[in-house]
Amino acid sequence: MNSLDLPLIVEPEKLEPLLGERQLLVVDMTKPATYAQLHIPGAVYLDYGQIIAMRKPTMGLLPEPAVLEKCFSDIGIDDTVHVVAYDDEGGGKAGRLLWTLEAMGHSRFSLLNGGLHAWANEGHPIQQAPVTPSPKAFQPKPTDAPVADATYIMKHLNDGTLGLLDARTSDEFNGNKRFADKGGHIPGAVNMDWMLALDQQRNLRLKSSRELEQMLDSLNISKDQQVITYCHTHHRSSLTYIMLKSLGYPQVKGYPGSWSDWGNRQDTPVA
Repeated sequence: MNSLDLPLIVEPEKLEPLLGERQLLVVDMTKPATYAQLHIPGAVYLDYGQIIAMRKPTMGLLPEPAVLEKCFSDIGIDDTVHVVAYDDEGGGKAGRLLWTLEAMGHSRFSLLNGGLHAWANEGHPIQQAPVTPSPKAFQPKPTDAPVADATYIMKHLNDGTLGLLDARTSDEFNGNKRFADKGGHIPGAVNMDWMLALDQQRNLRLKSSRELEQMLDSLNISKDQQVITYCHTHHRSSLTYIMLKSLGYPQVKGYPGSWSDWGNRQDTPVA
């Protein structure tokens, strides 16, 4: 039985007393040099490149279940484990890990609020020696529930059910900066740069629920929509996905490949 009852967004002070618990796995998604310098005691290292696939020019795709089965087994994830993920960039990489776990049928996970910035800057214990993972047997149960693709979006684009939340910069959204064949955004999408969700004064934690809900309300993103988050590859928008889930949005999907897919296809409309 799993006795760890952690919220989706977990605070450092709530995590610290649980370190060393058998059913807890803390996963570090910082840069290798950062991990070598300091990490949360007991945290295993996972390189971001292991949880994404590419078919150029499309990046940030979901790897095959067999690839993720090996990756997650190797670092010690199985059905009994509650994963807490963190990074040092505001939660994009860690969010992508959690979204990927959910797409593989594993729902016991949390994001460390503020990541390594909050943990280290607020005096929680750190470790330098690398942690050798204890492998487990991860069994993927792939589900489309958290996943949207271009076909799904095009099918529902004009039926009034979608809320499309673009987490890129306003320059990317407006087409002033272009990293794909086409510039612009998915028709009907609204723009909320993923960094706007982060509180720079509080070690890159998510802003308060009230502030975030006001922002989303002003963009007409509501809880009765099927909300789809995207950026250029579904890296930044993975944090947006986790943010929406934490606010109680019941229907949220992430778009792997994101604009690197949509903006490089011939059959997709662009605004």
